[in-house]
Amino acid sequence: MTTIESQRRPVPLADGGELDTALAFLGFARECVLKKTEGLTEEQLRRVLVPTGTNLLGLVQHLTDAERYWFGYHVAGQEQYRDVDFGMAVPEDVPAERVLAGYREACAASDAVLRGADPSAPTATPVAGAPRSVRWVLAHMTGETTRHAGHADILREQLDGTTGR
Repeated sequence: MTTIESQRRPVPLADGGELDTALAFLGFARECVLKKTEGLTEEQLRRVLVPTGTNLLGLVQHLTDAERYWFGYHVAGQEQYRDVDFGMAVPEDVPAERVLAGYREACAASDAVLRGADPSAPTATPVAGAPRSVRWVLAHMTGETTRHAGHADILREQLDGTTGR
């Protein structure tokens, strides 16, 4: 398999304020995850390539739940996201495009919540029994998303040799 670096993107240069900068880097990480799914078949998106059972579509499902839990439940206090699954198993009858669209929708909802929030304000619901700031949740989710973007990059390279962020 030949390595093809066709997905390289420059890091964001946004530096206009705390929230704008943080959202630019979170958005960049999200874009990197979604970029890894482009041009792949349903079978490739579901293909398990590591002993843990992780696949690209499962990573996207996991990140969708994380967006809803951290920004929907903790920051905005939306109770319907209190007990999300965080699992990476996507049922066969759920099309990949639905999972990808769900992630895009969750990200847009998260951004709307964050645009209306003060980064220094406490979350609507405590984290691990203690108050945390919106800033903390934003940093946590940026770290979580970038970590999984790295996983997605490795999975994509295993599938067809494509690399790049």
